[in-house]
Amino acid sequence: MPHWGYSVQEVDKARTVKASLREVDVSPKWSREVCRAILGLKLPEARKLLEDVVAKKRMIPYRRYNKNRAHHGQTKGPGGYPVKVAKLMLKLLDSLEANADFKGLDPDDVVIVHAAAHKGRRIRKFIERAFGRATPYDKVLVHIEVIGEVRE
Repeated sequence: MPHWGYSVQEVDKARTVKASLREVDVSPKWSREVCRAILGLKLPEARKLLEDVVAKKRMIPYRRYNKNRAHHGQTKGPGGYPVKVAKLMLKLLDSLEANADFKGLDPDDVVIVHAAAHKGRRIRKFIERAFGRATPYDKVLVHIEVIGEVRE
């Protein structure tokens, strides 16, 4: 099996917890936007935000990948409901909370200090066309990592 690392190396291991999802089939662009939205939030706040996104009550602001996206009053600009990413991020926060319990840290005091989405493996696919031609299209898998820290 491959050994997966994290993109952040310098952390205080006594006060931090890590969790990651590897090679999940979600949009890398929307994953990046959700990671940016939960950065700096406490674990219960991030969970509440993601549950509201799944219920389509709150939007995630799209800051980078926002061409031809509708502007909304809730986000003061382009935004949307990345439900598939939010459901997977809720599982990731469950894992982060379980890791905090295992280390003896209070999960309500954990602040998300690092959240990143990286492109993973590319699965090549083809659409068969007429006259022996084919159109390639790729499925890009995503690695998502979250690091939480107990601040004093």
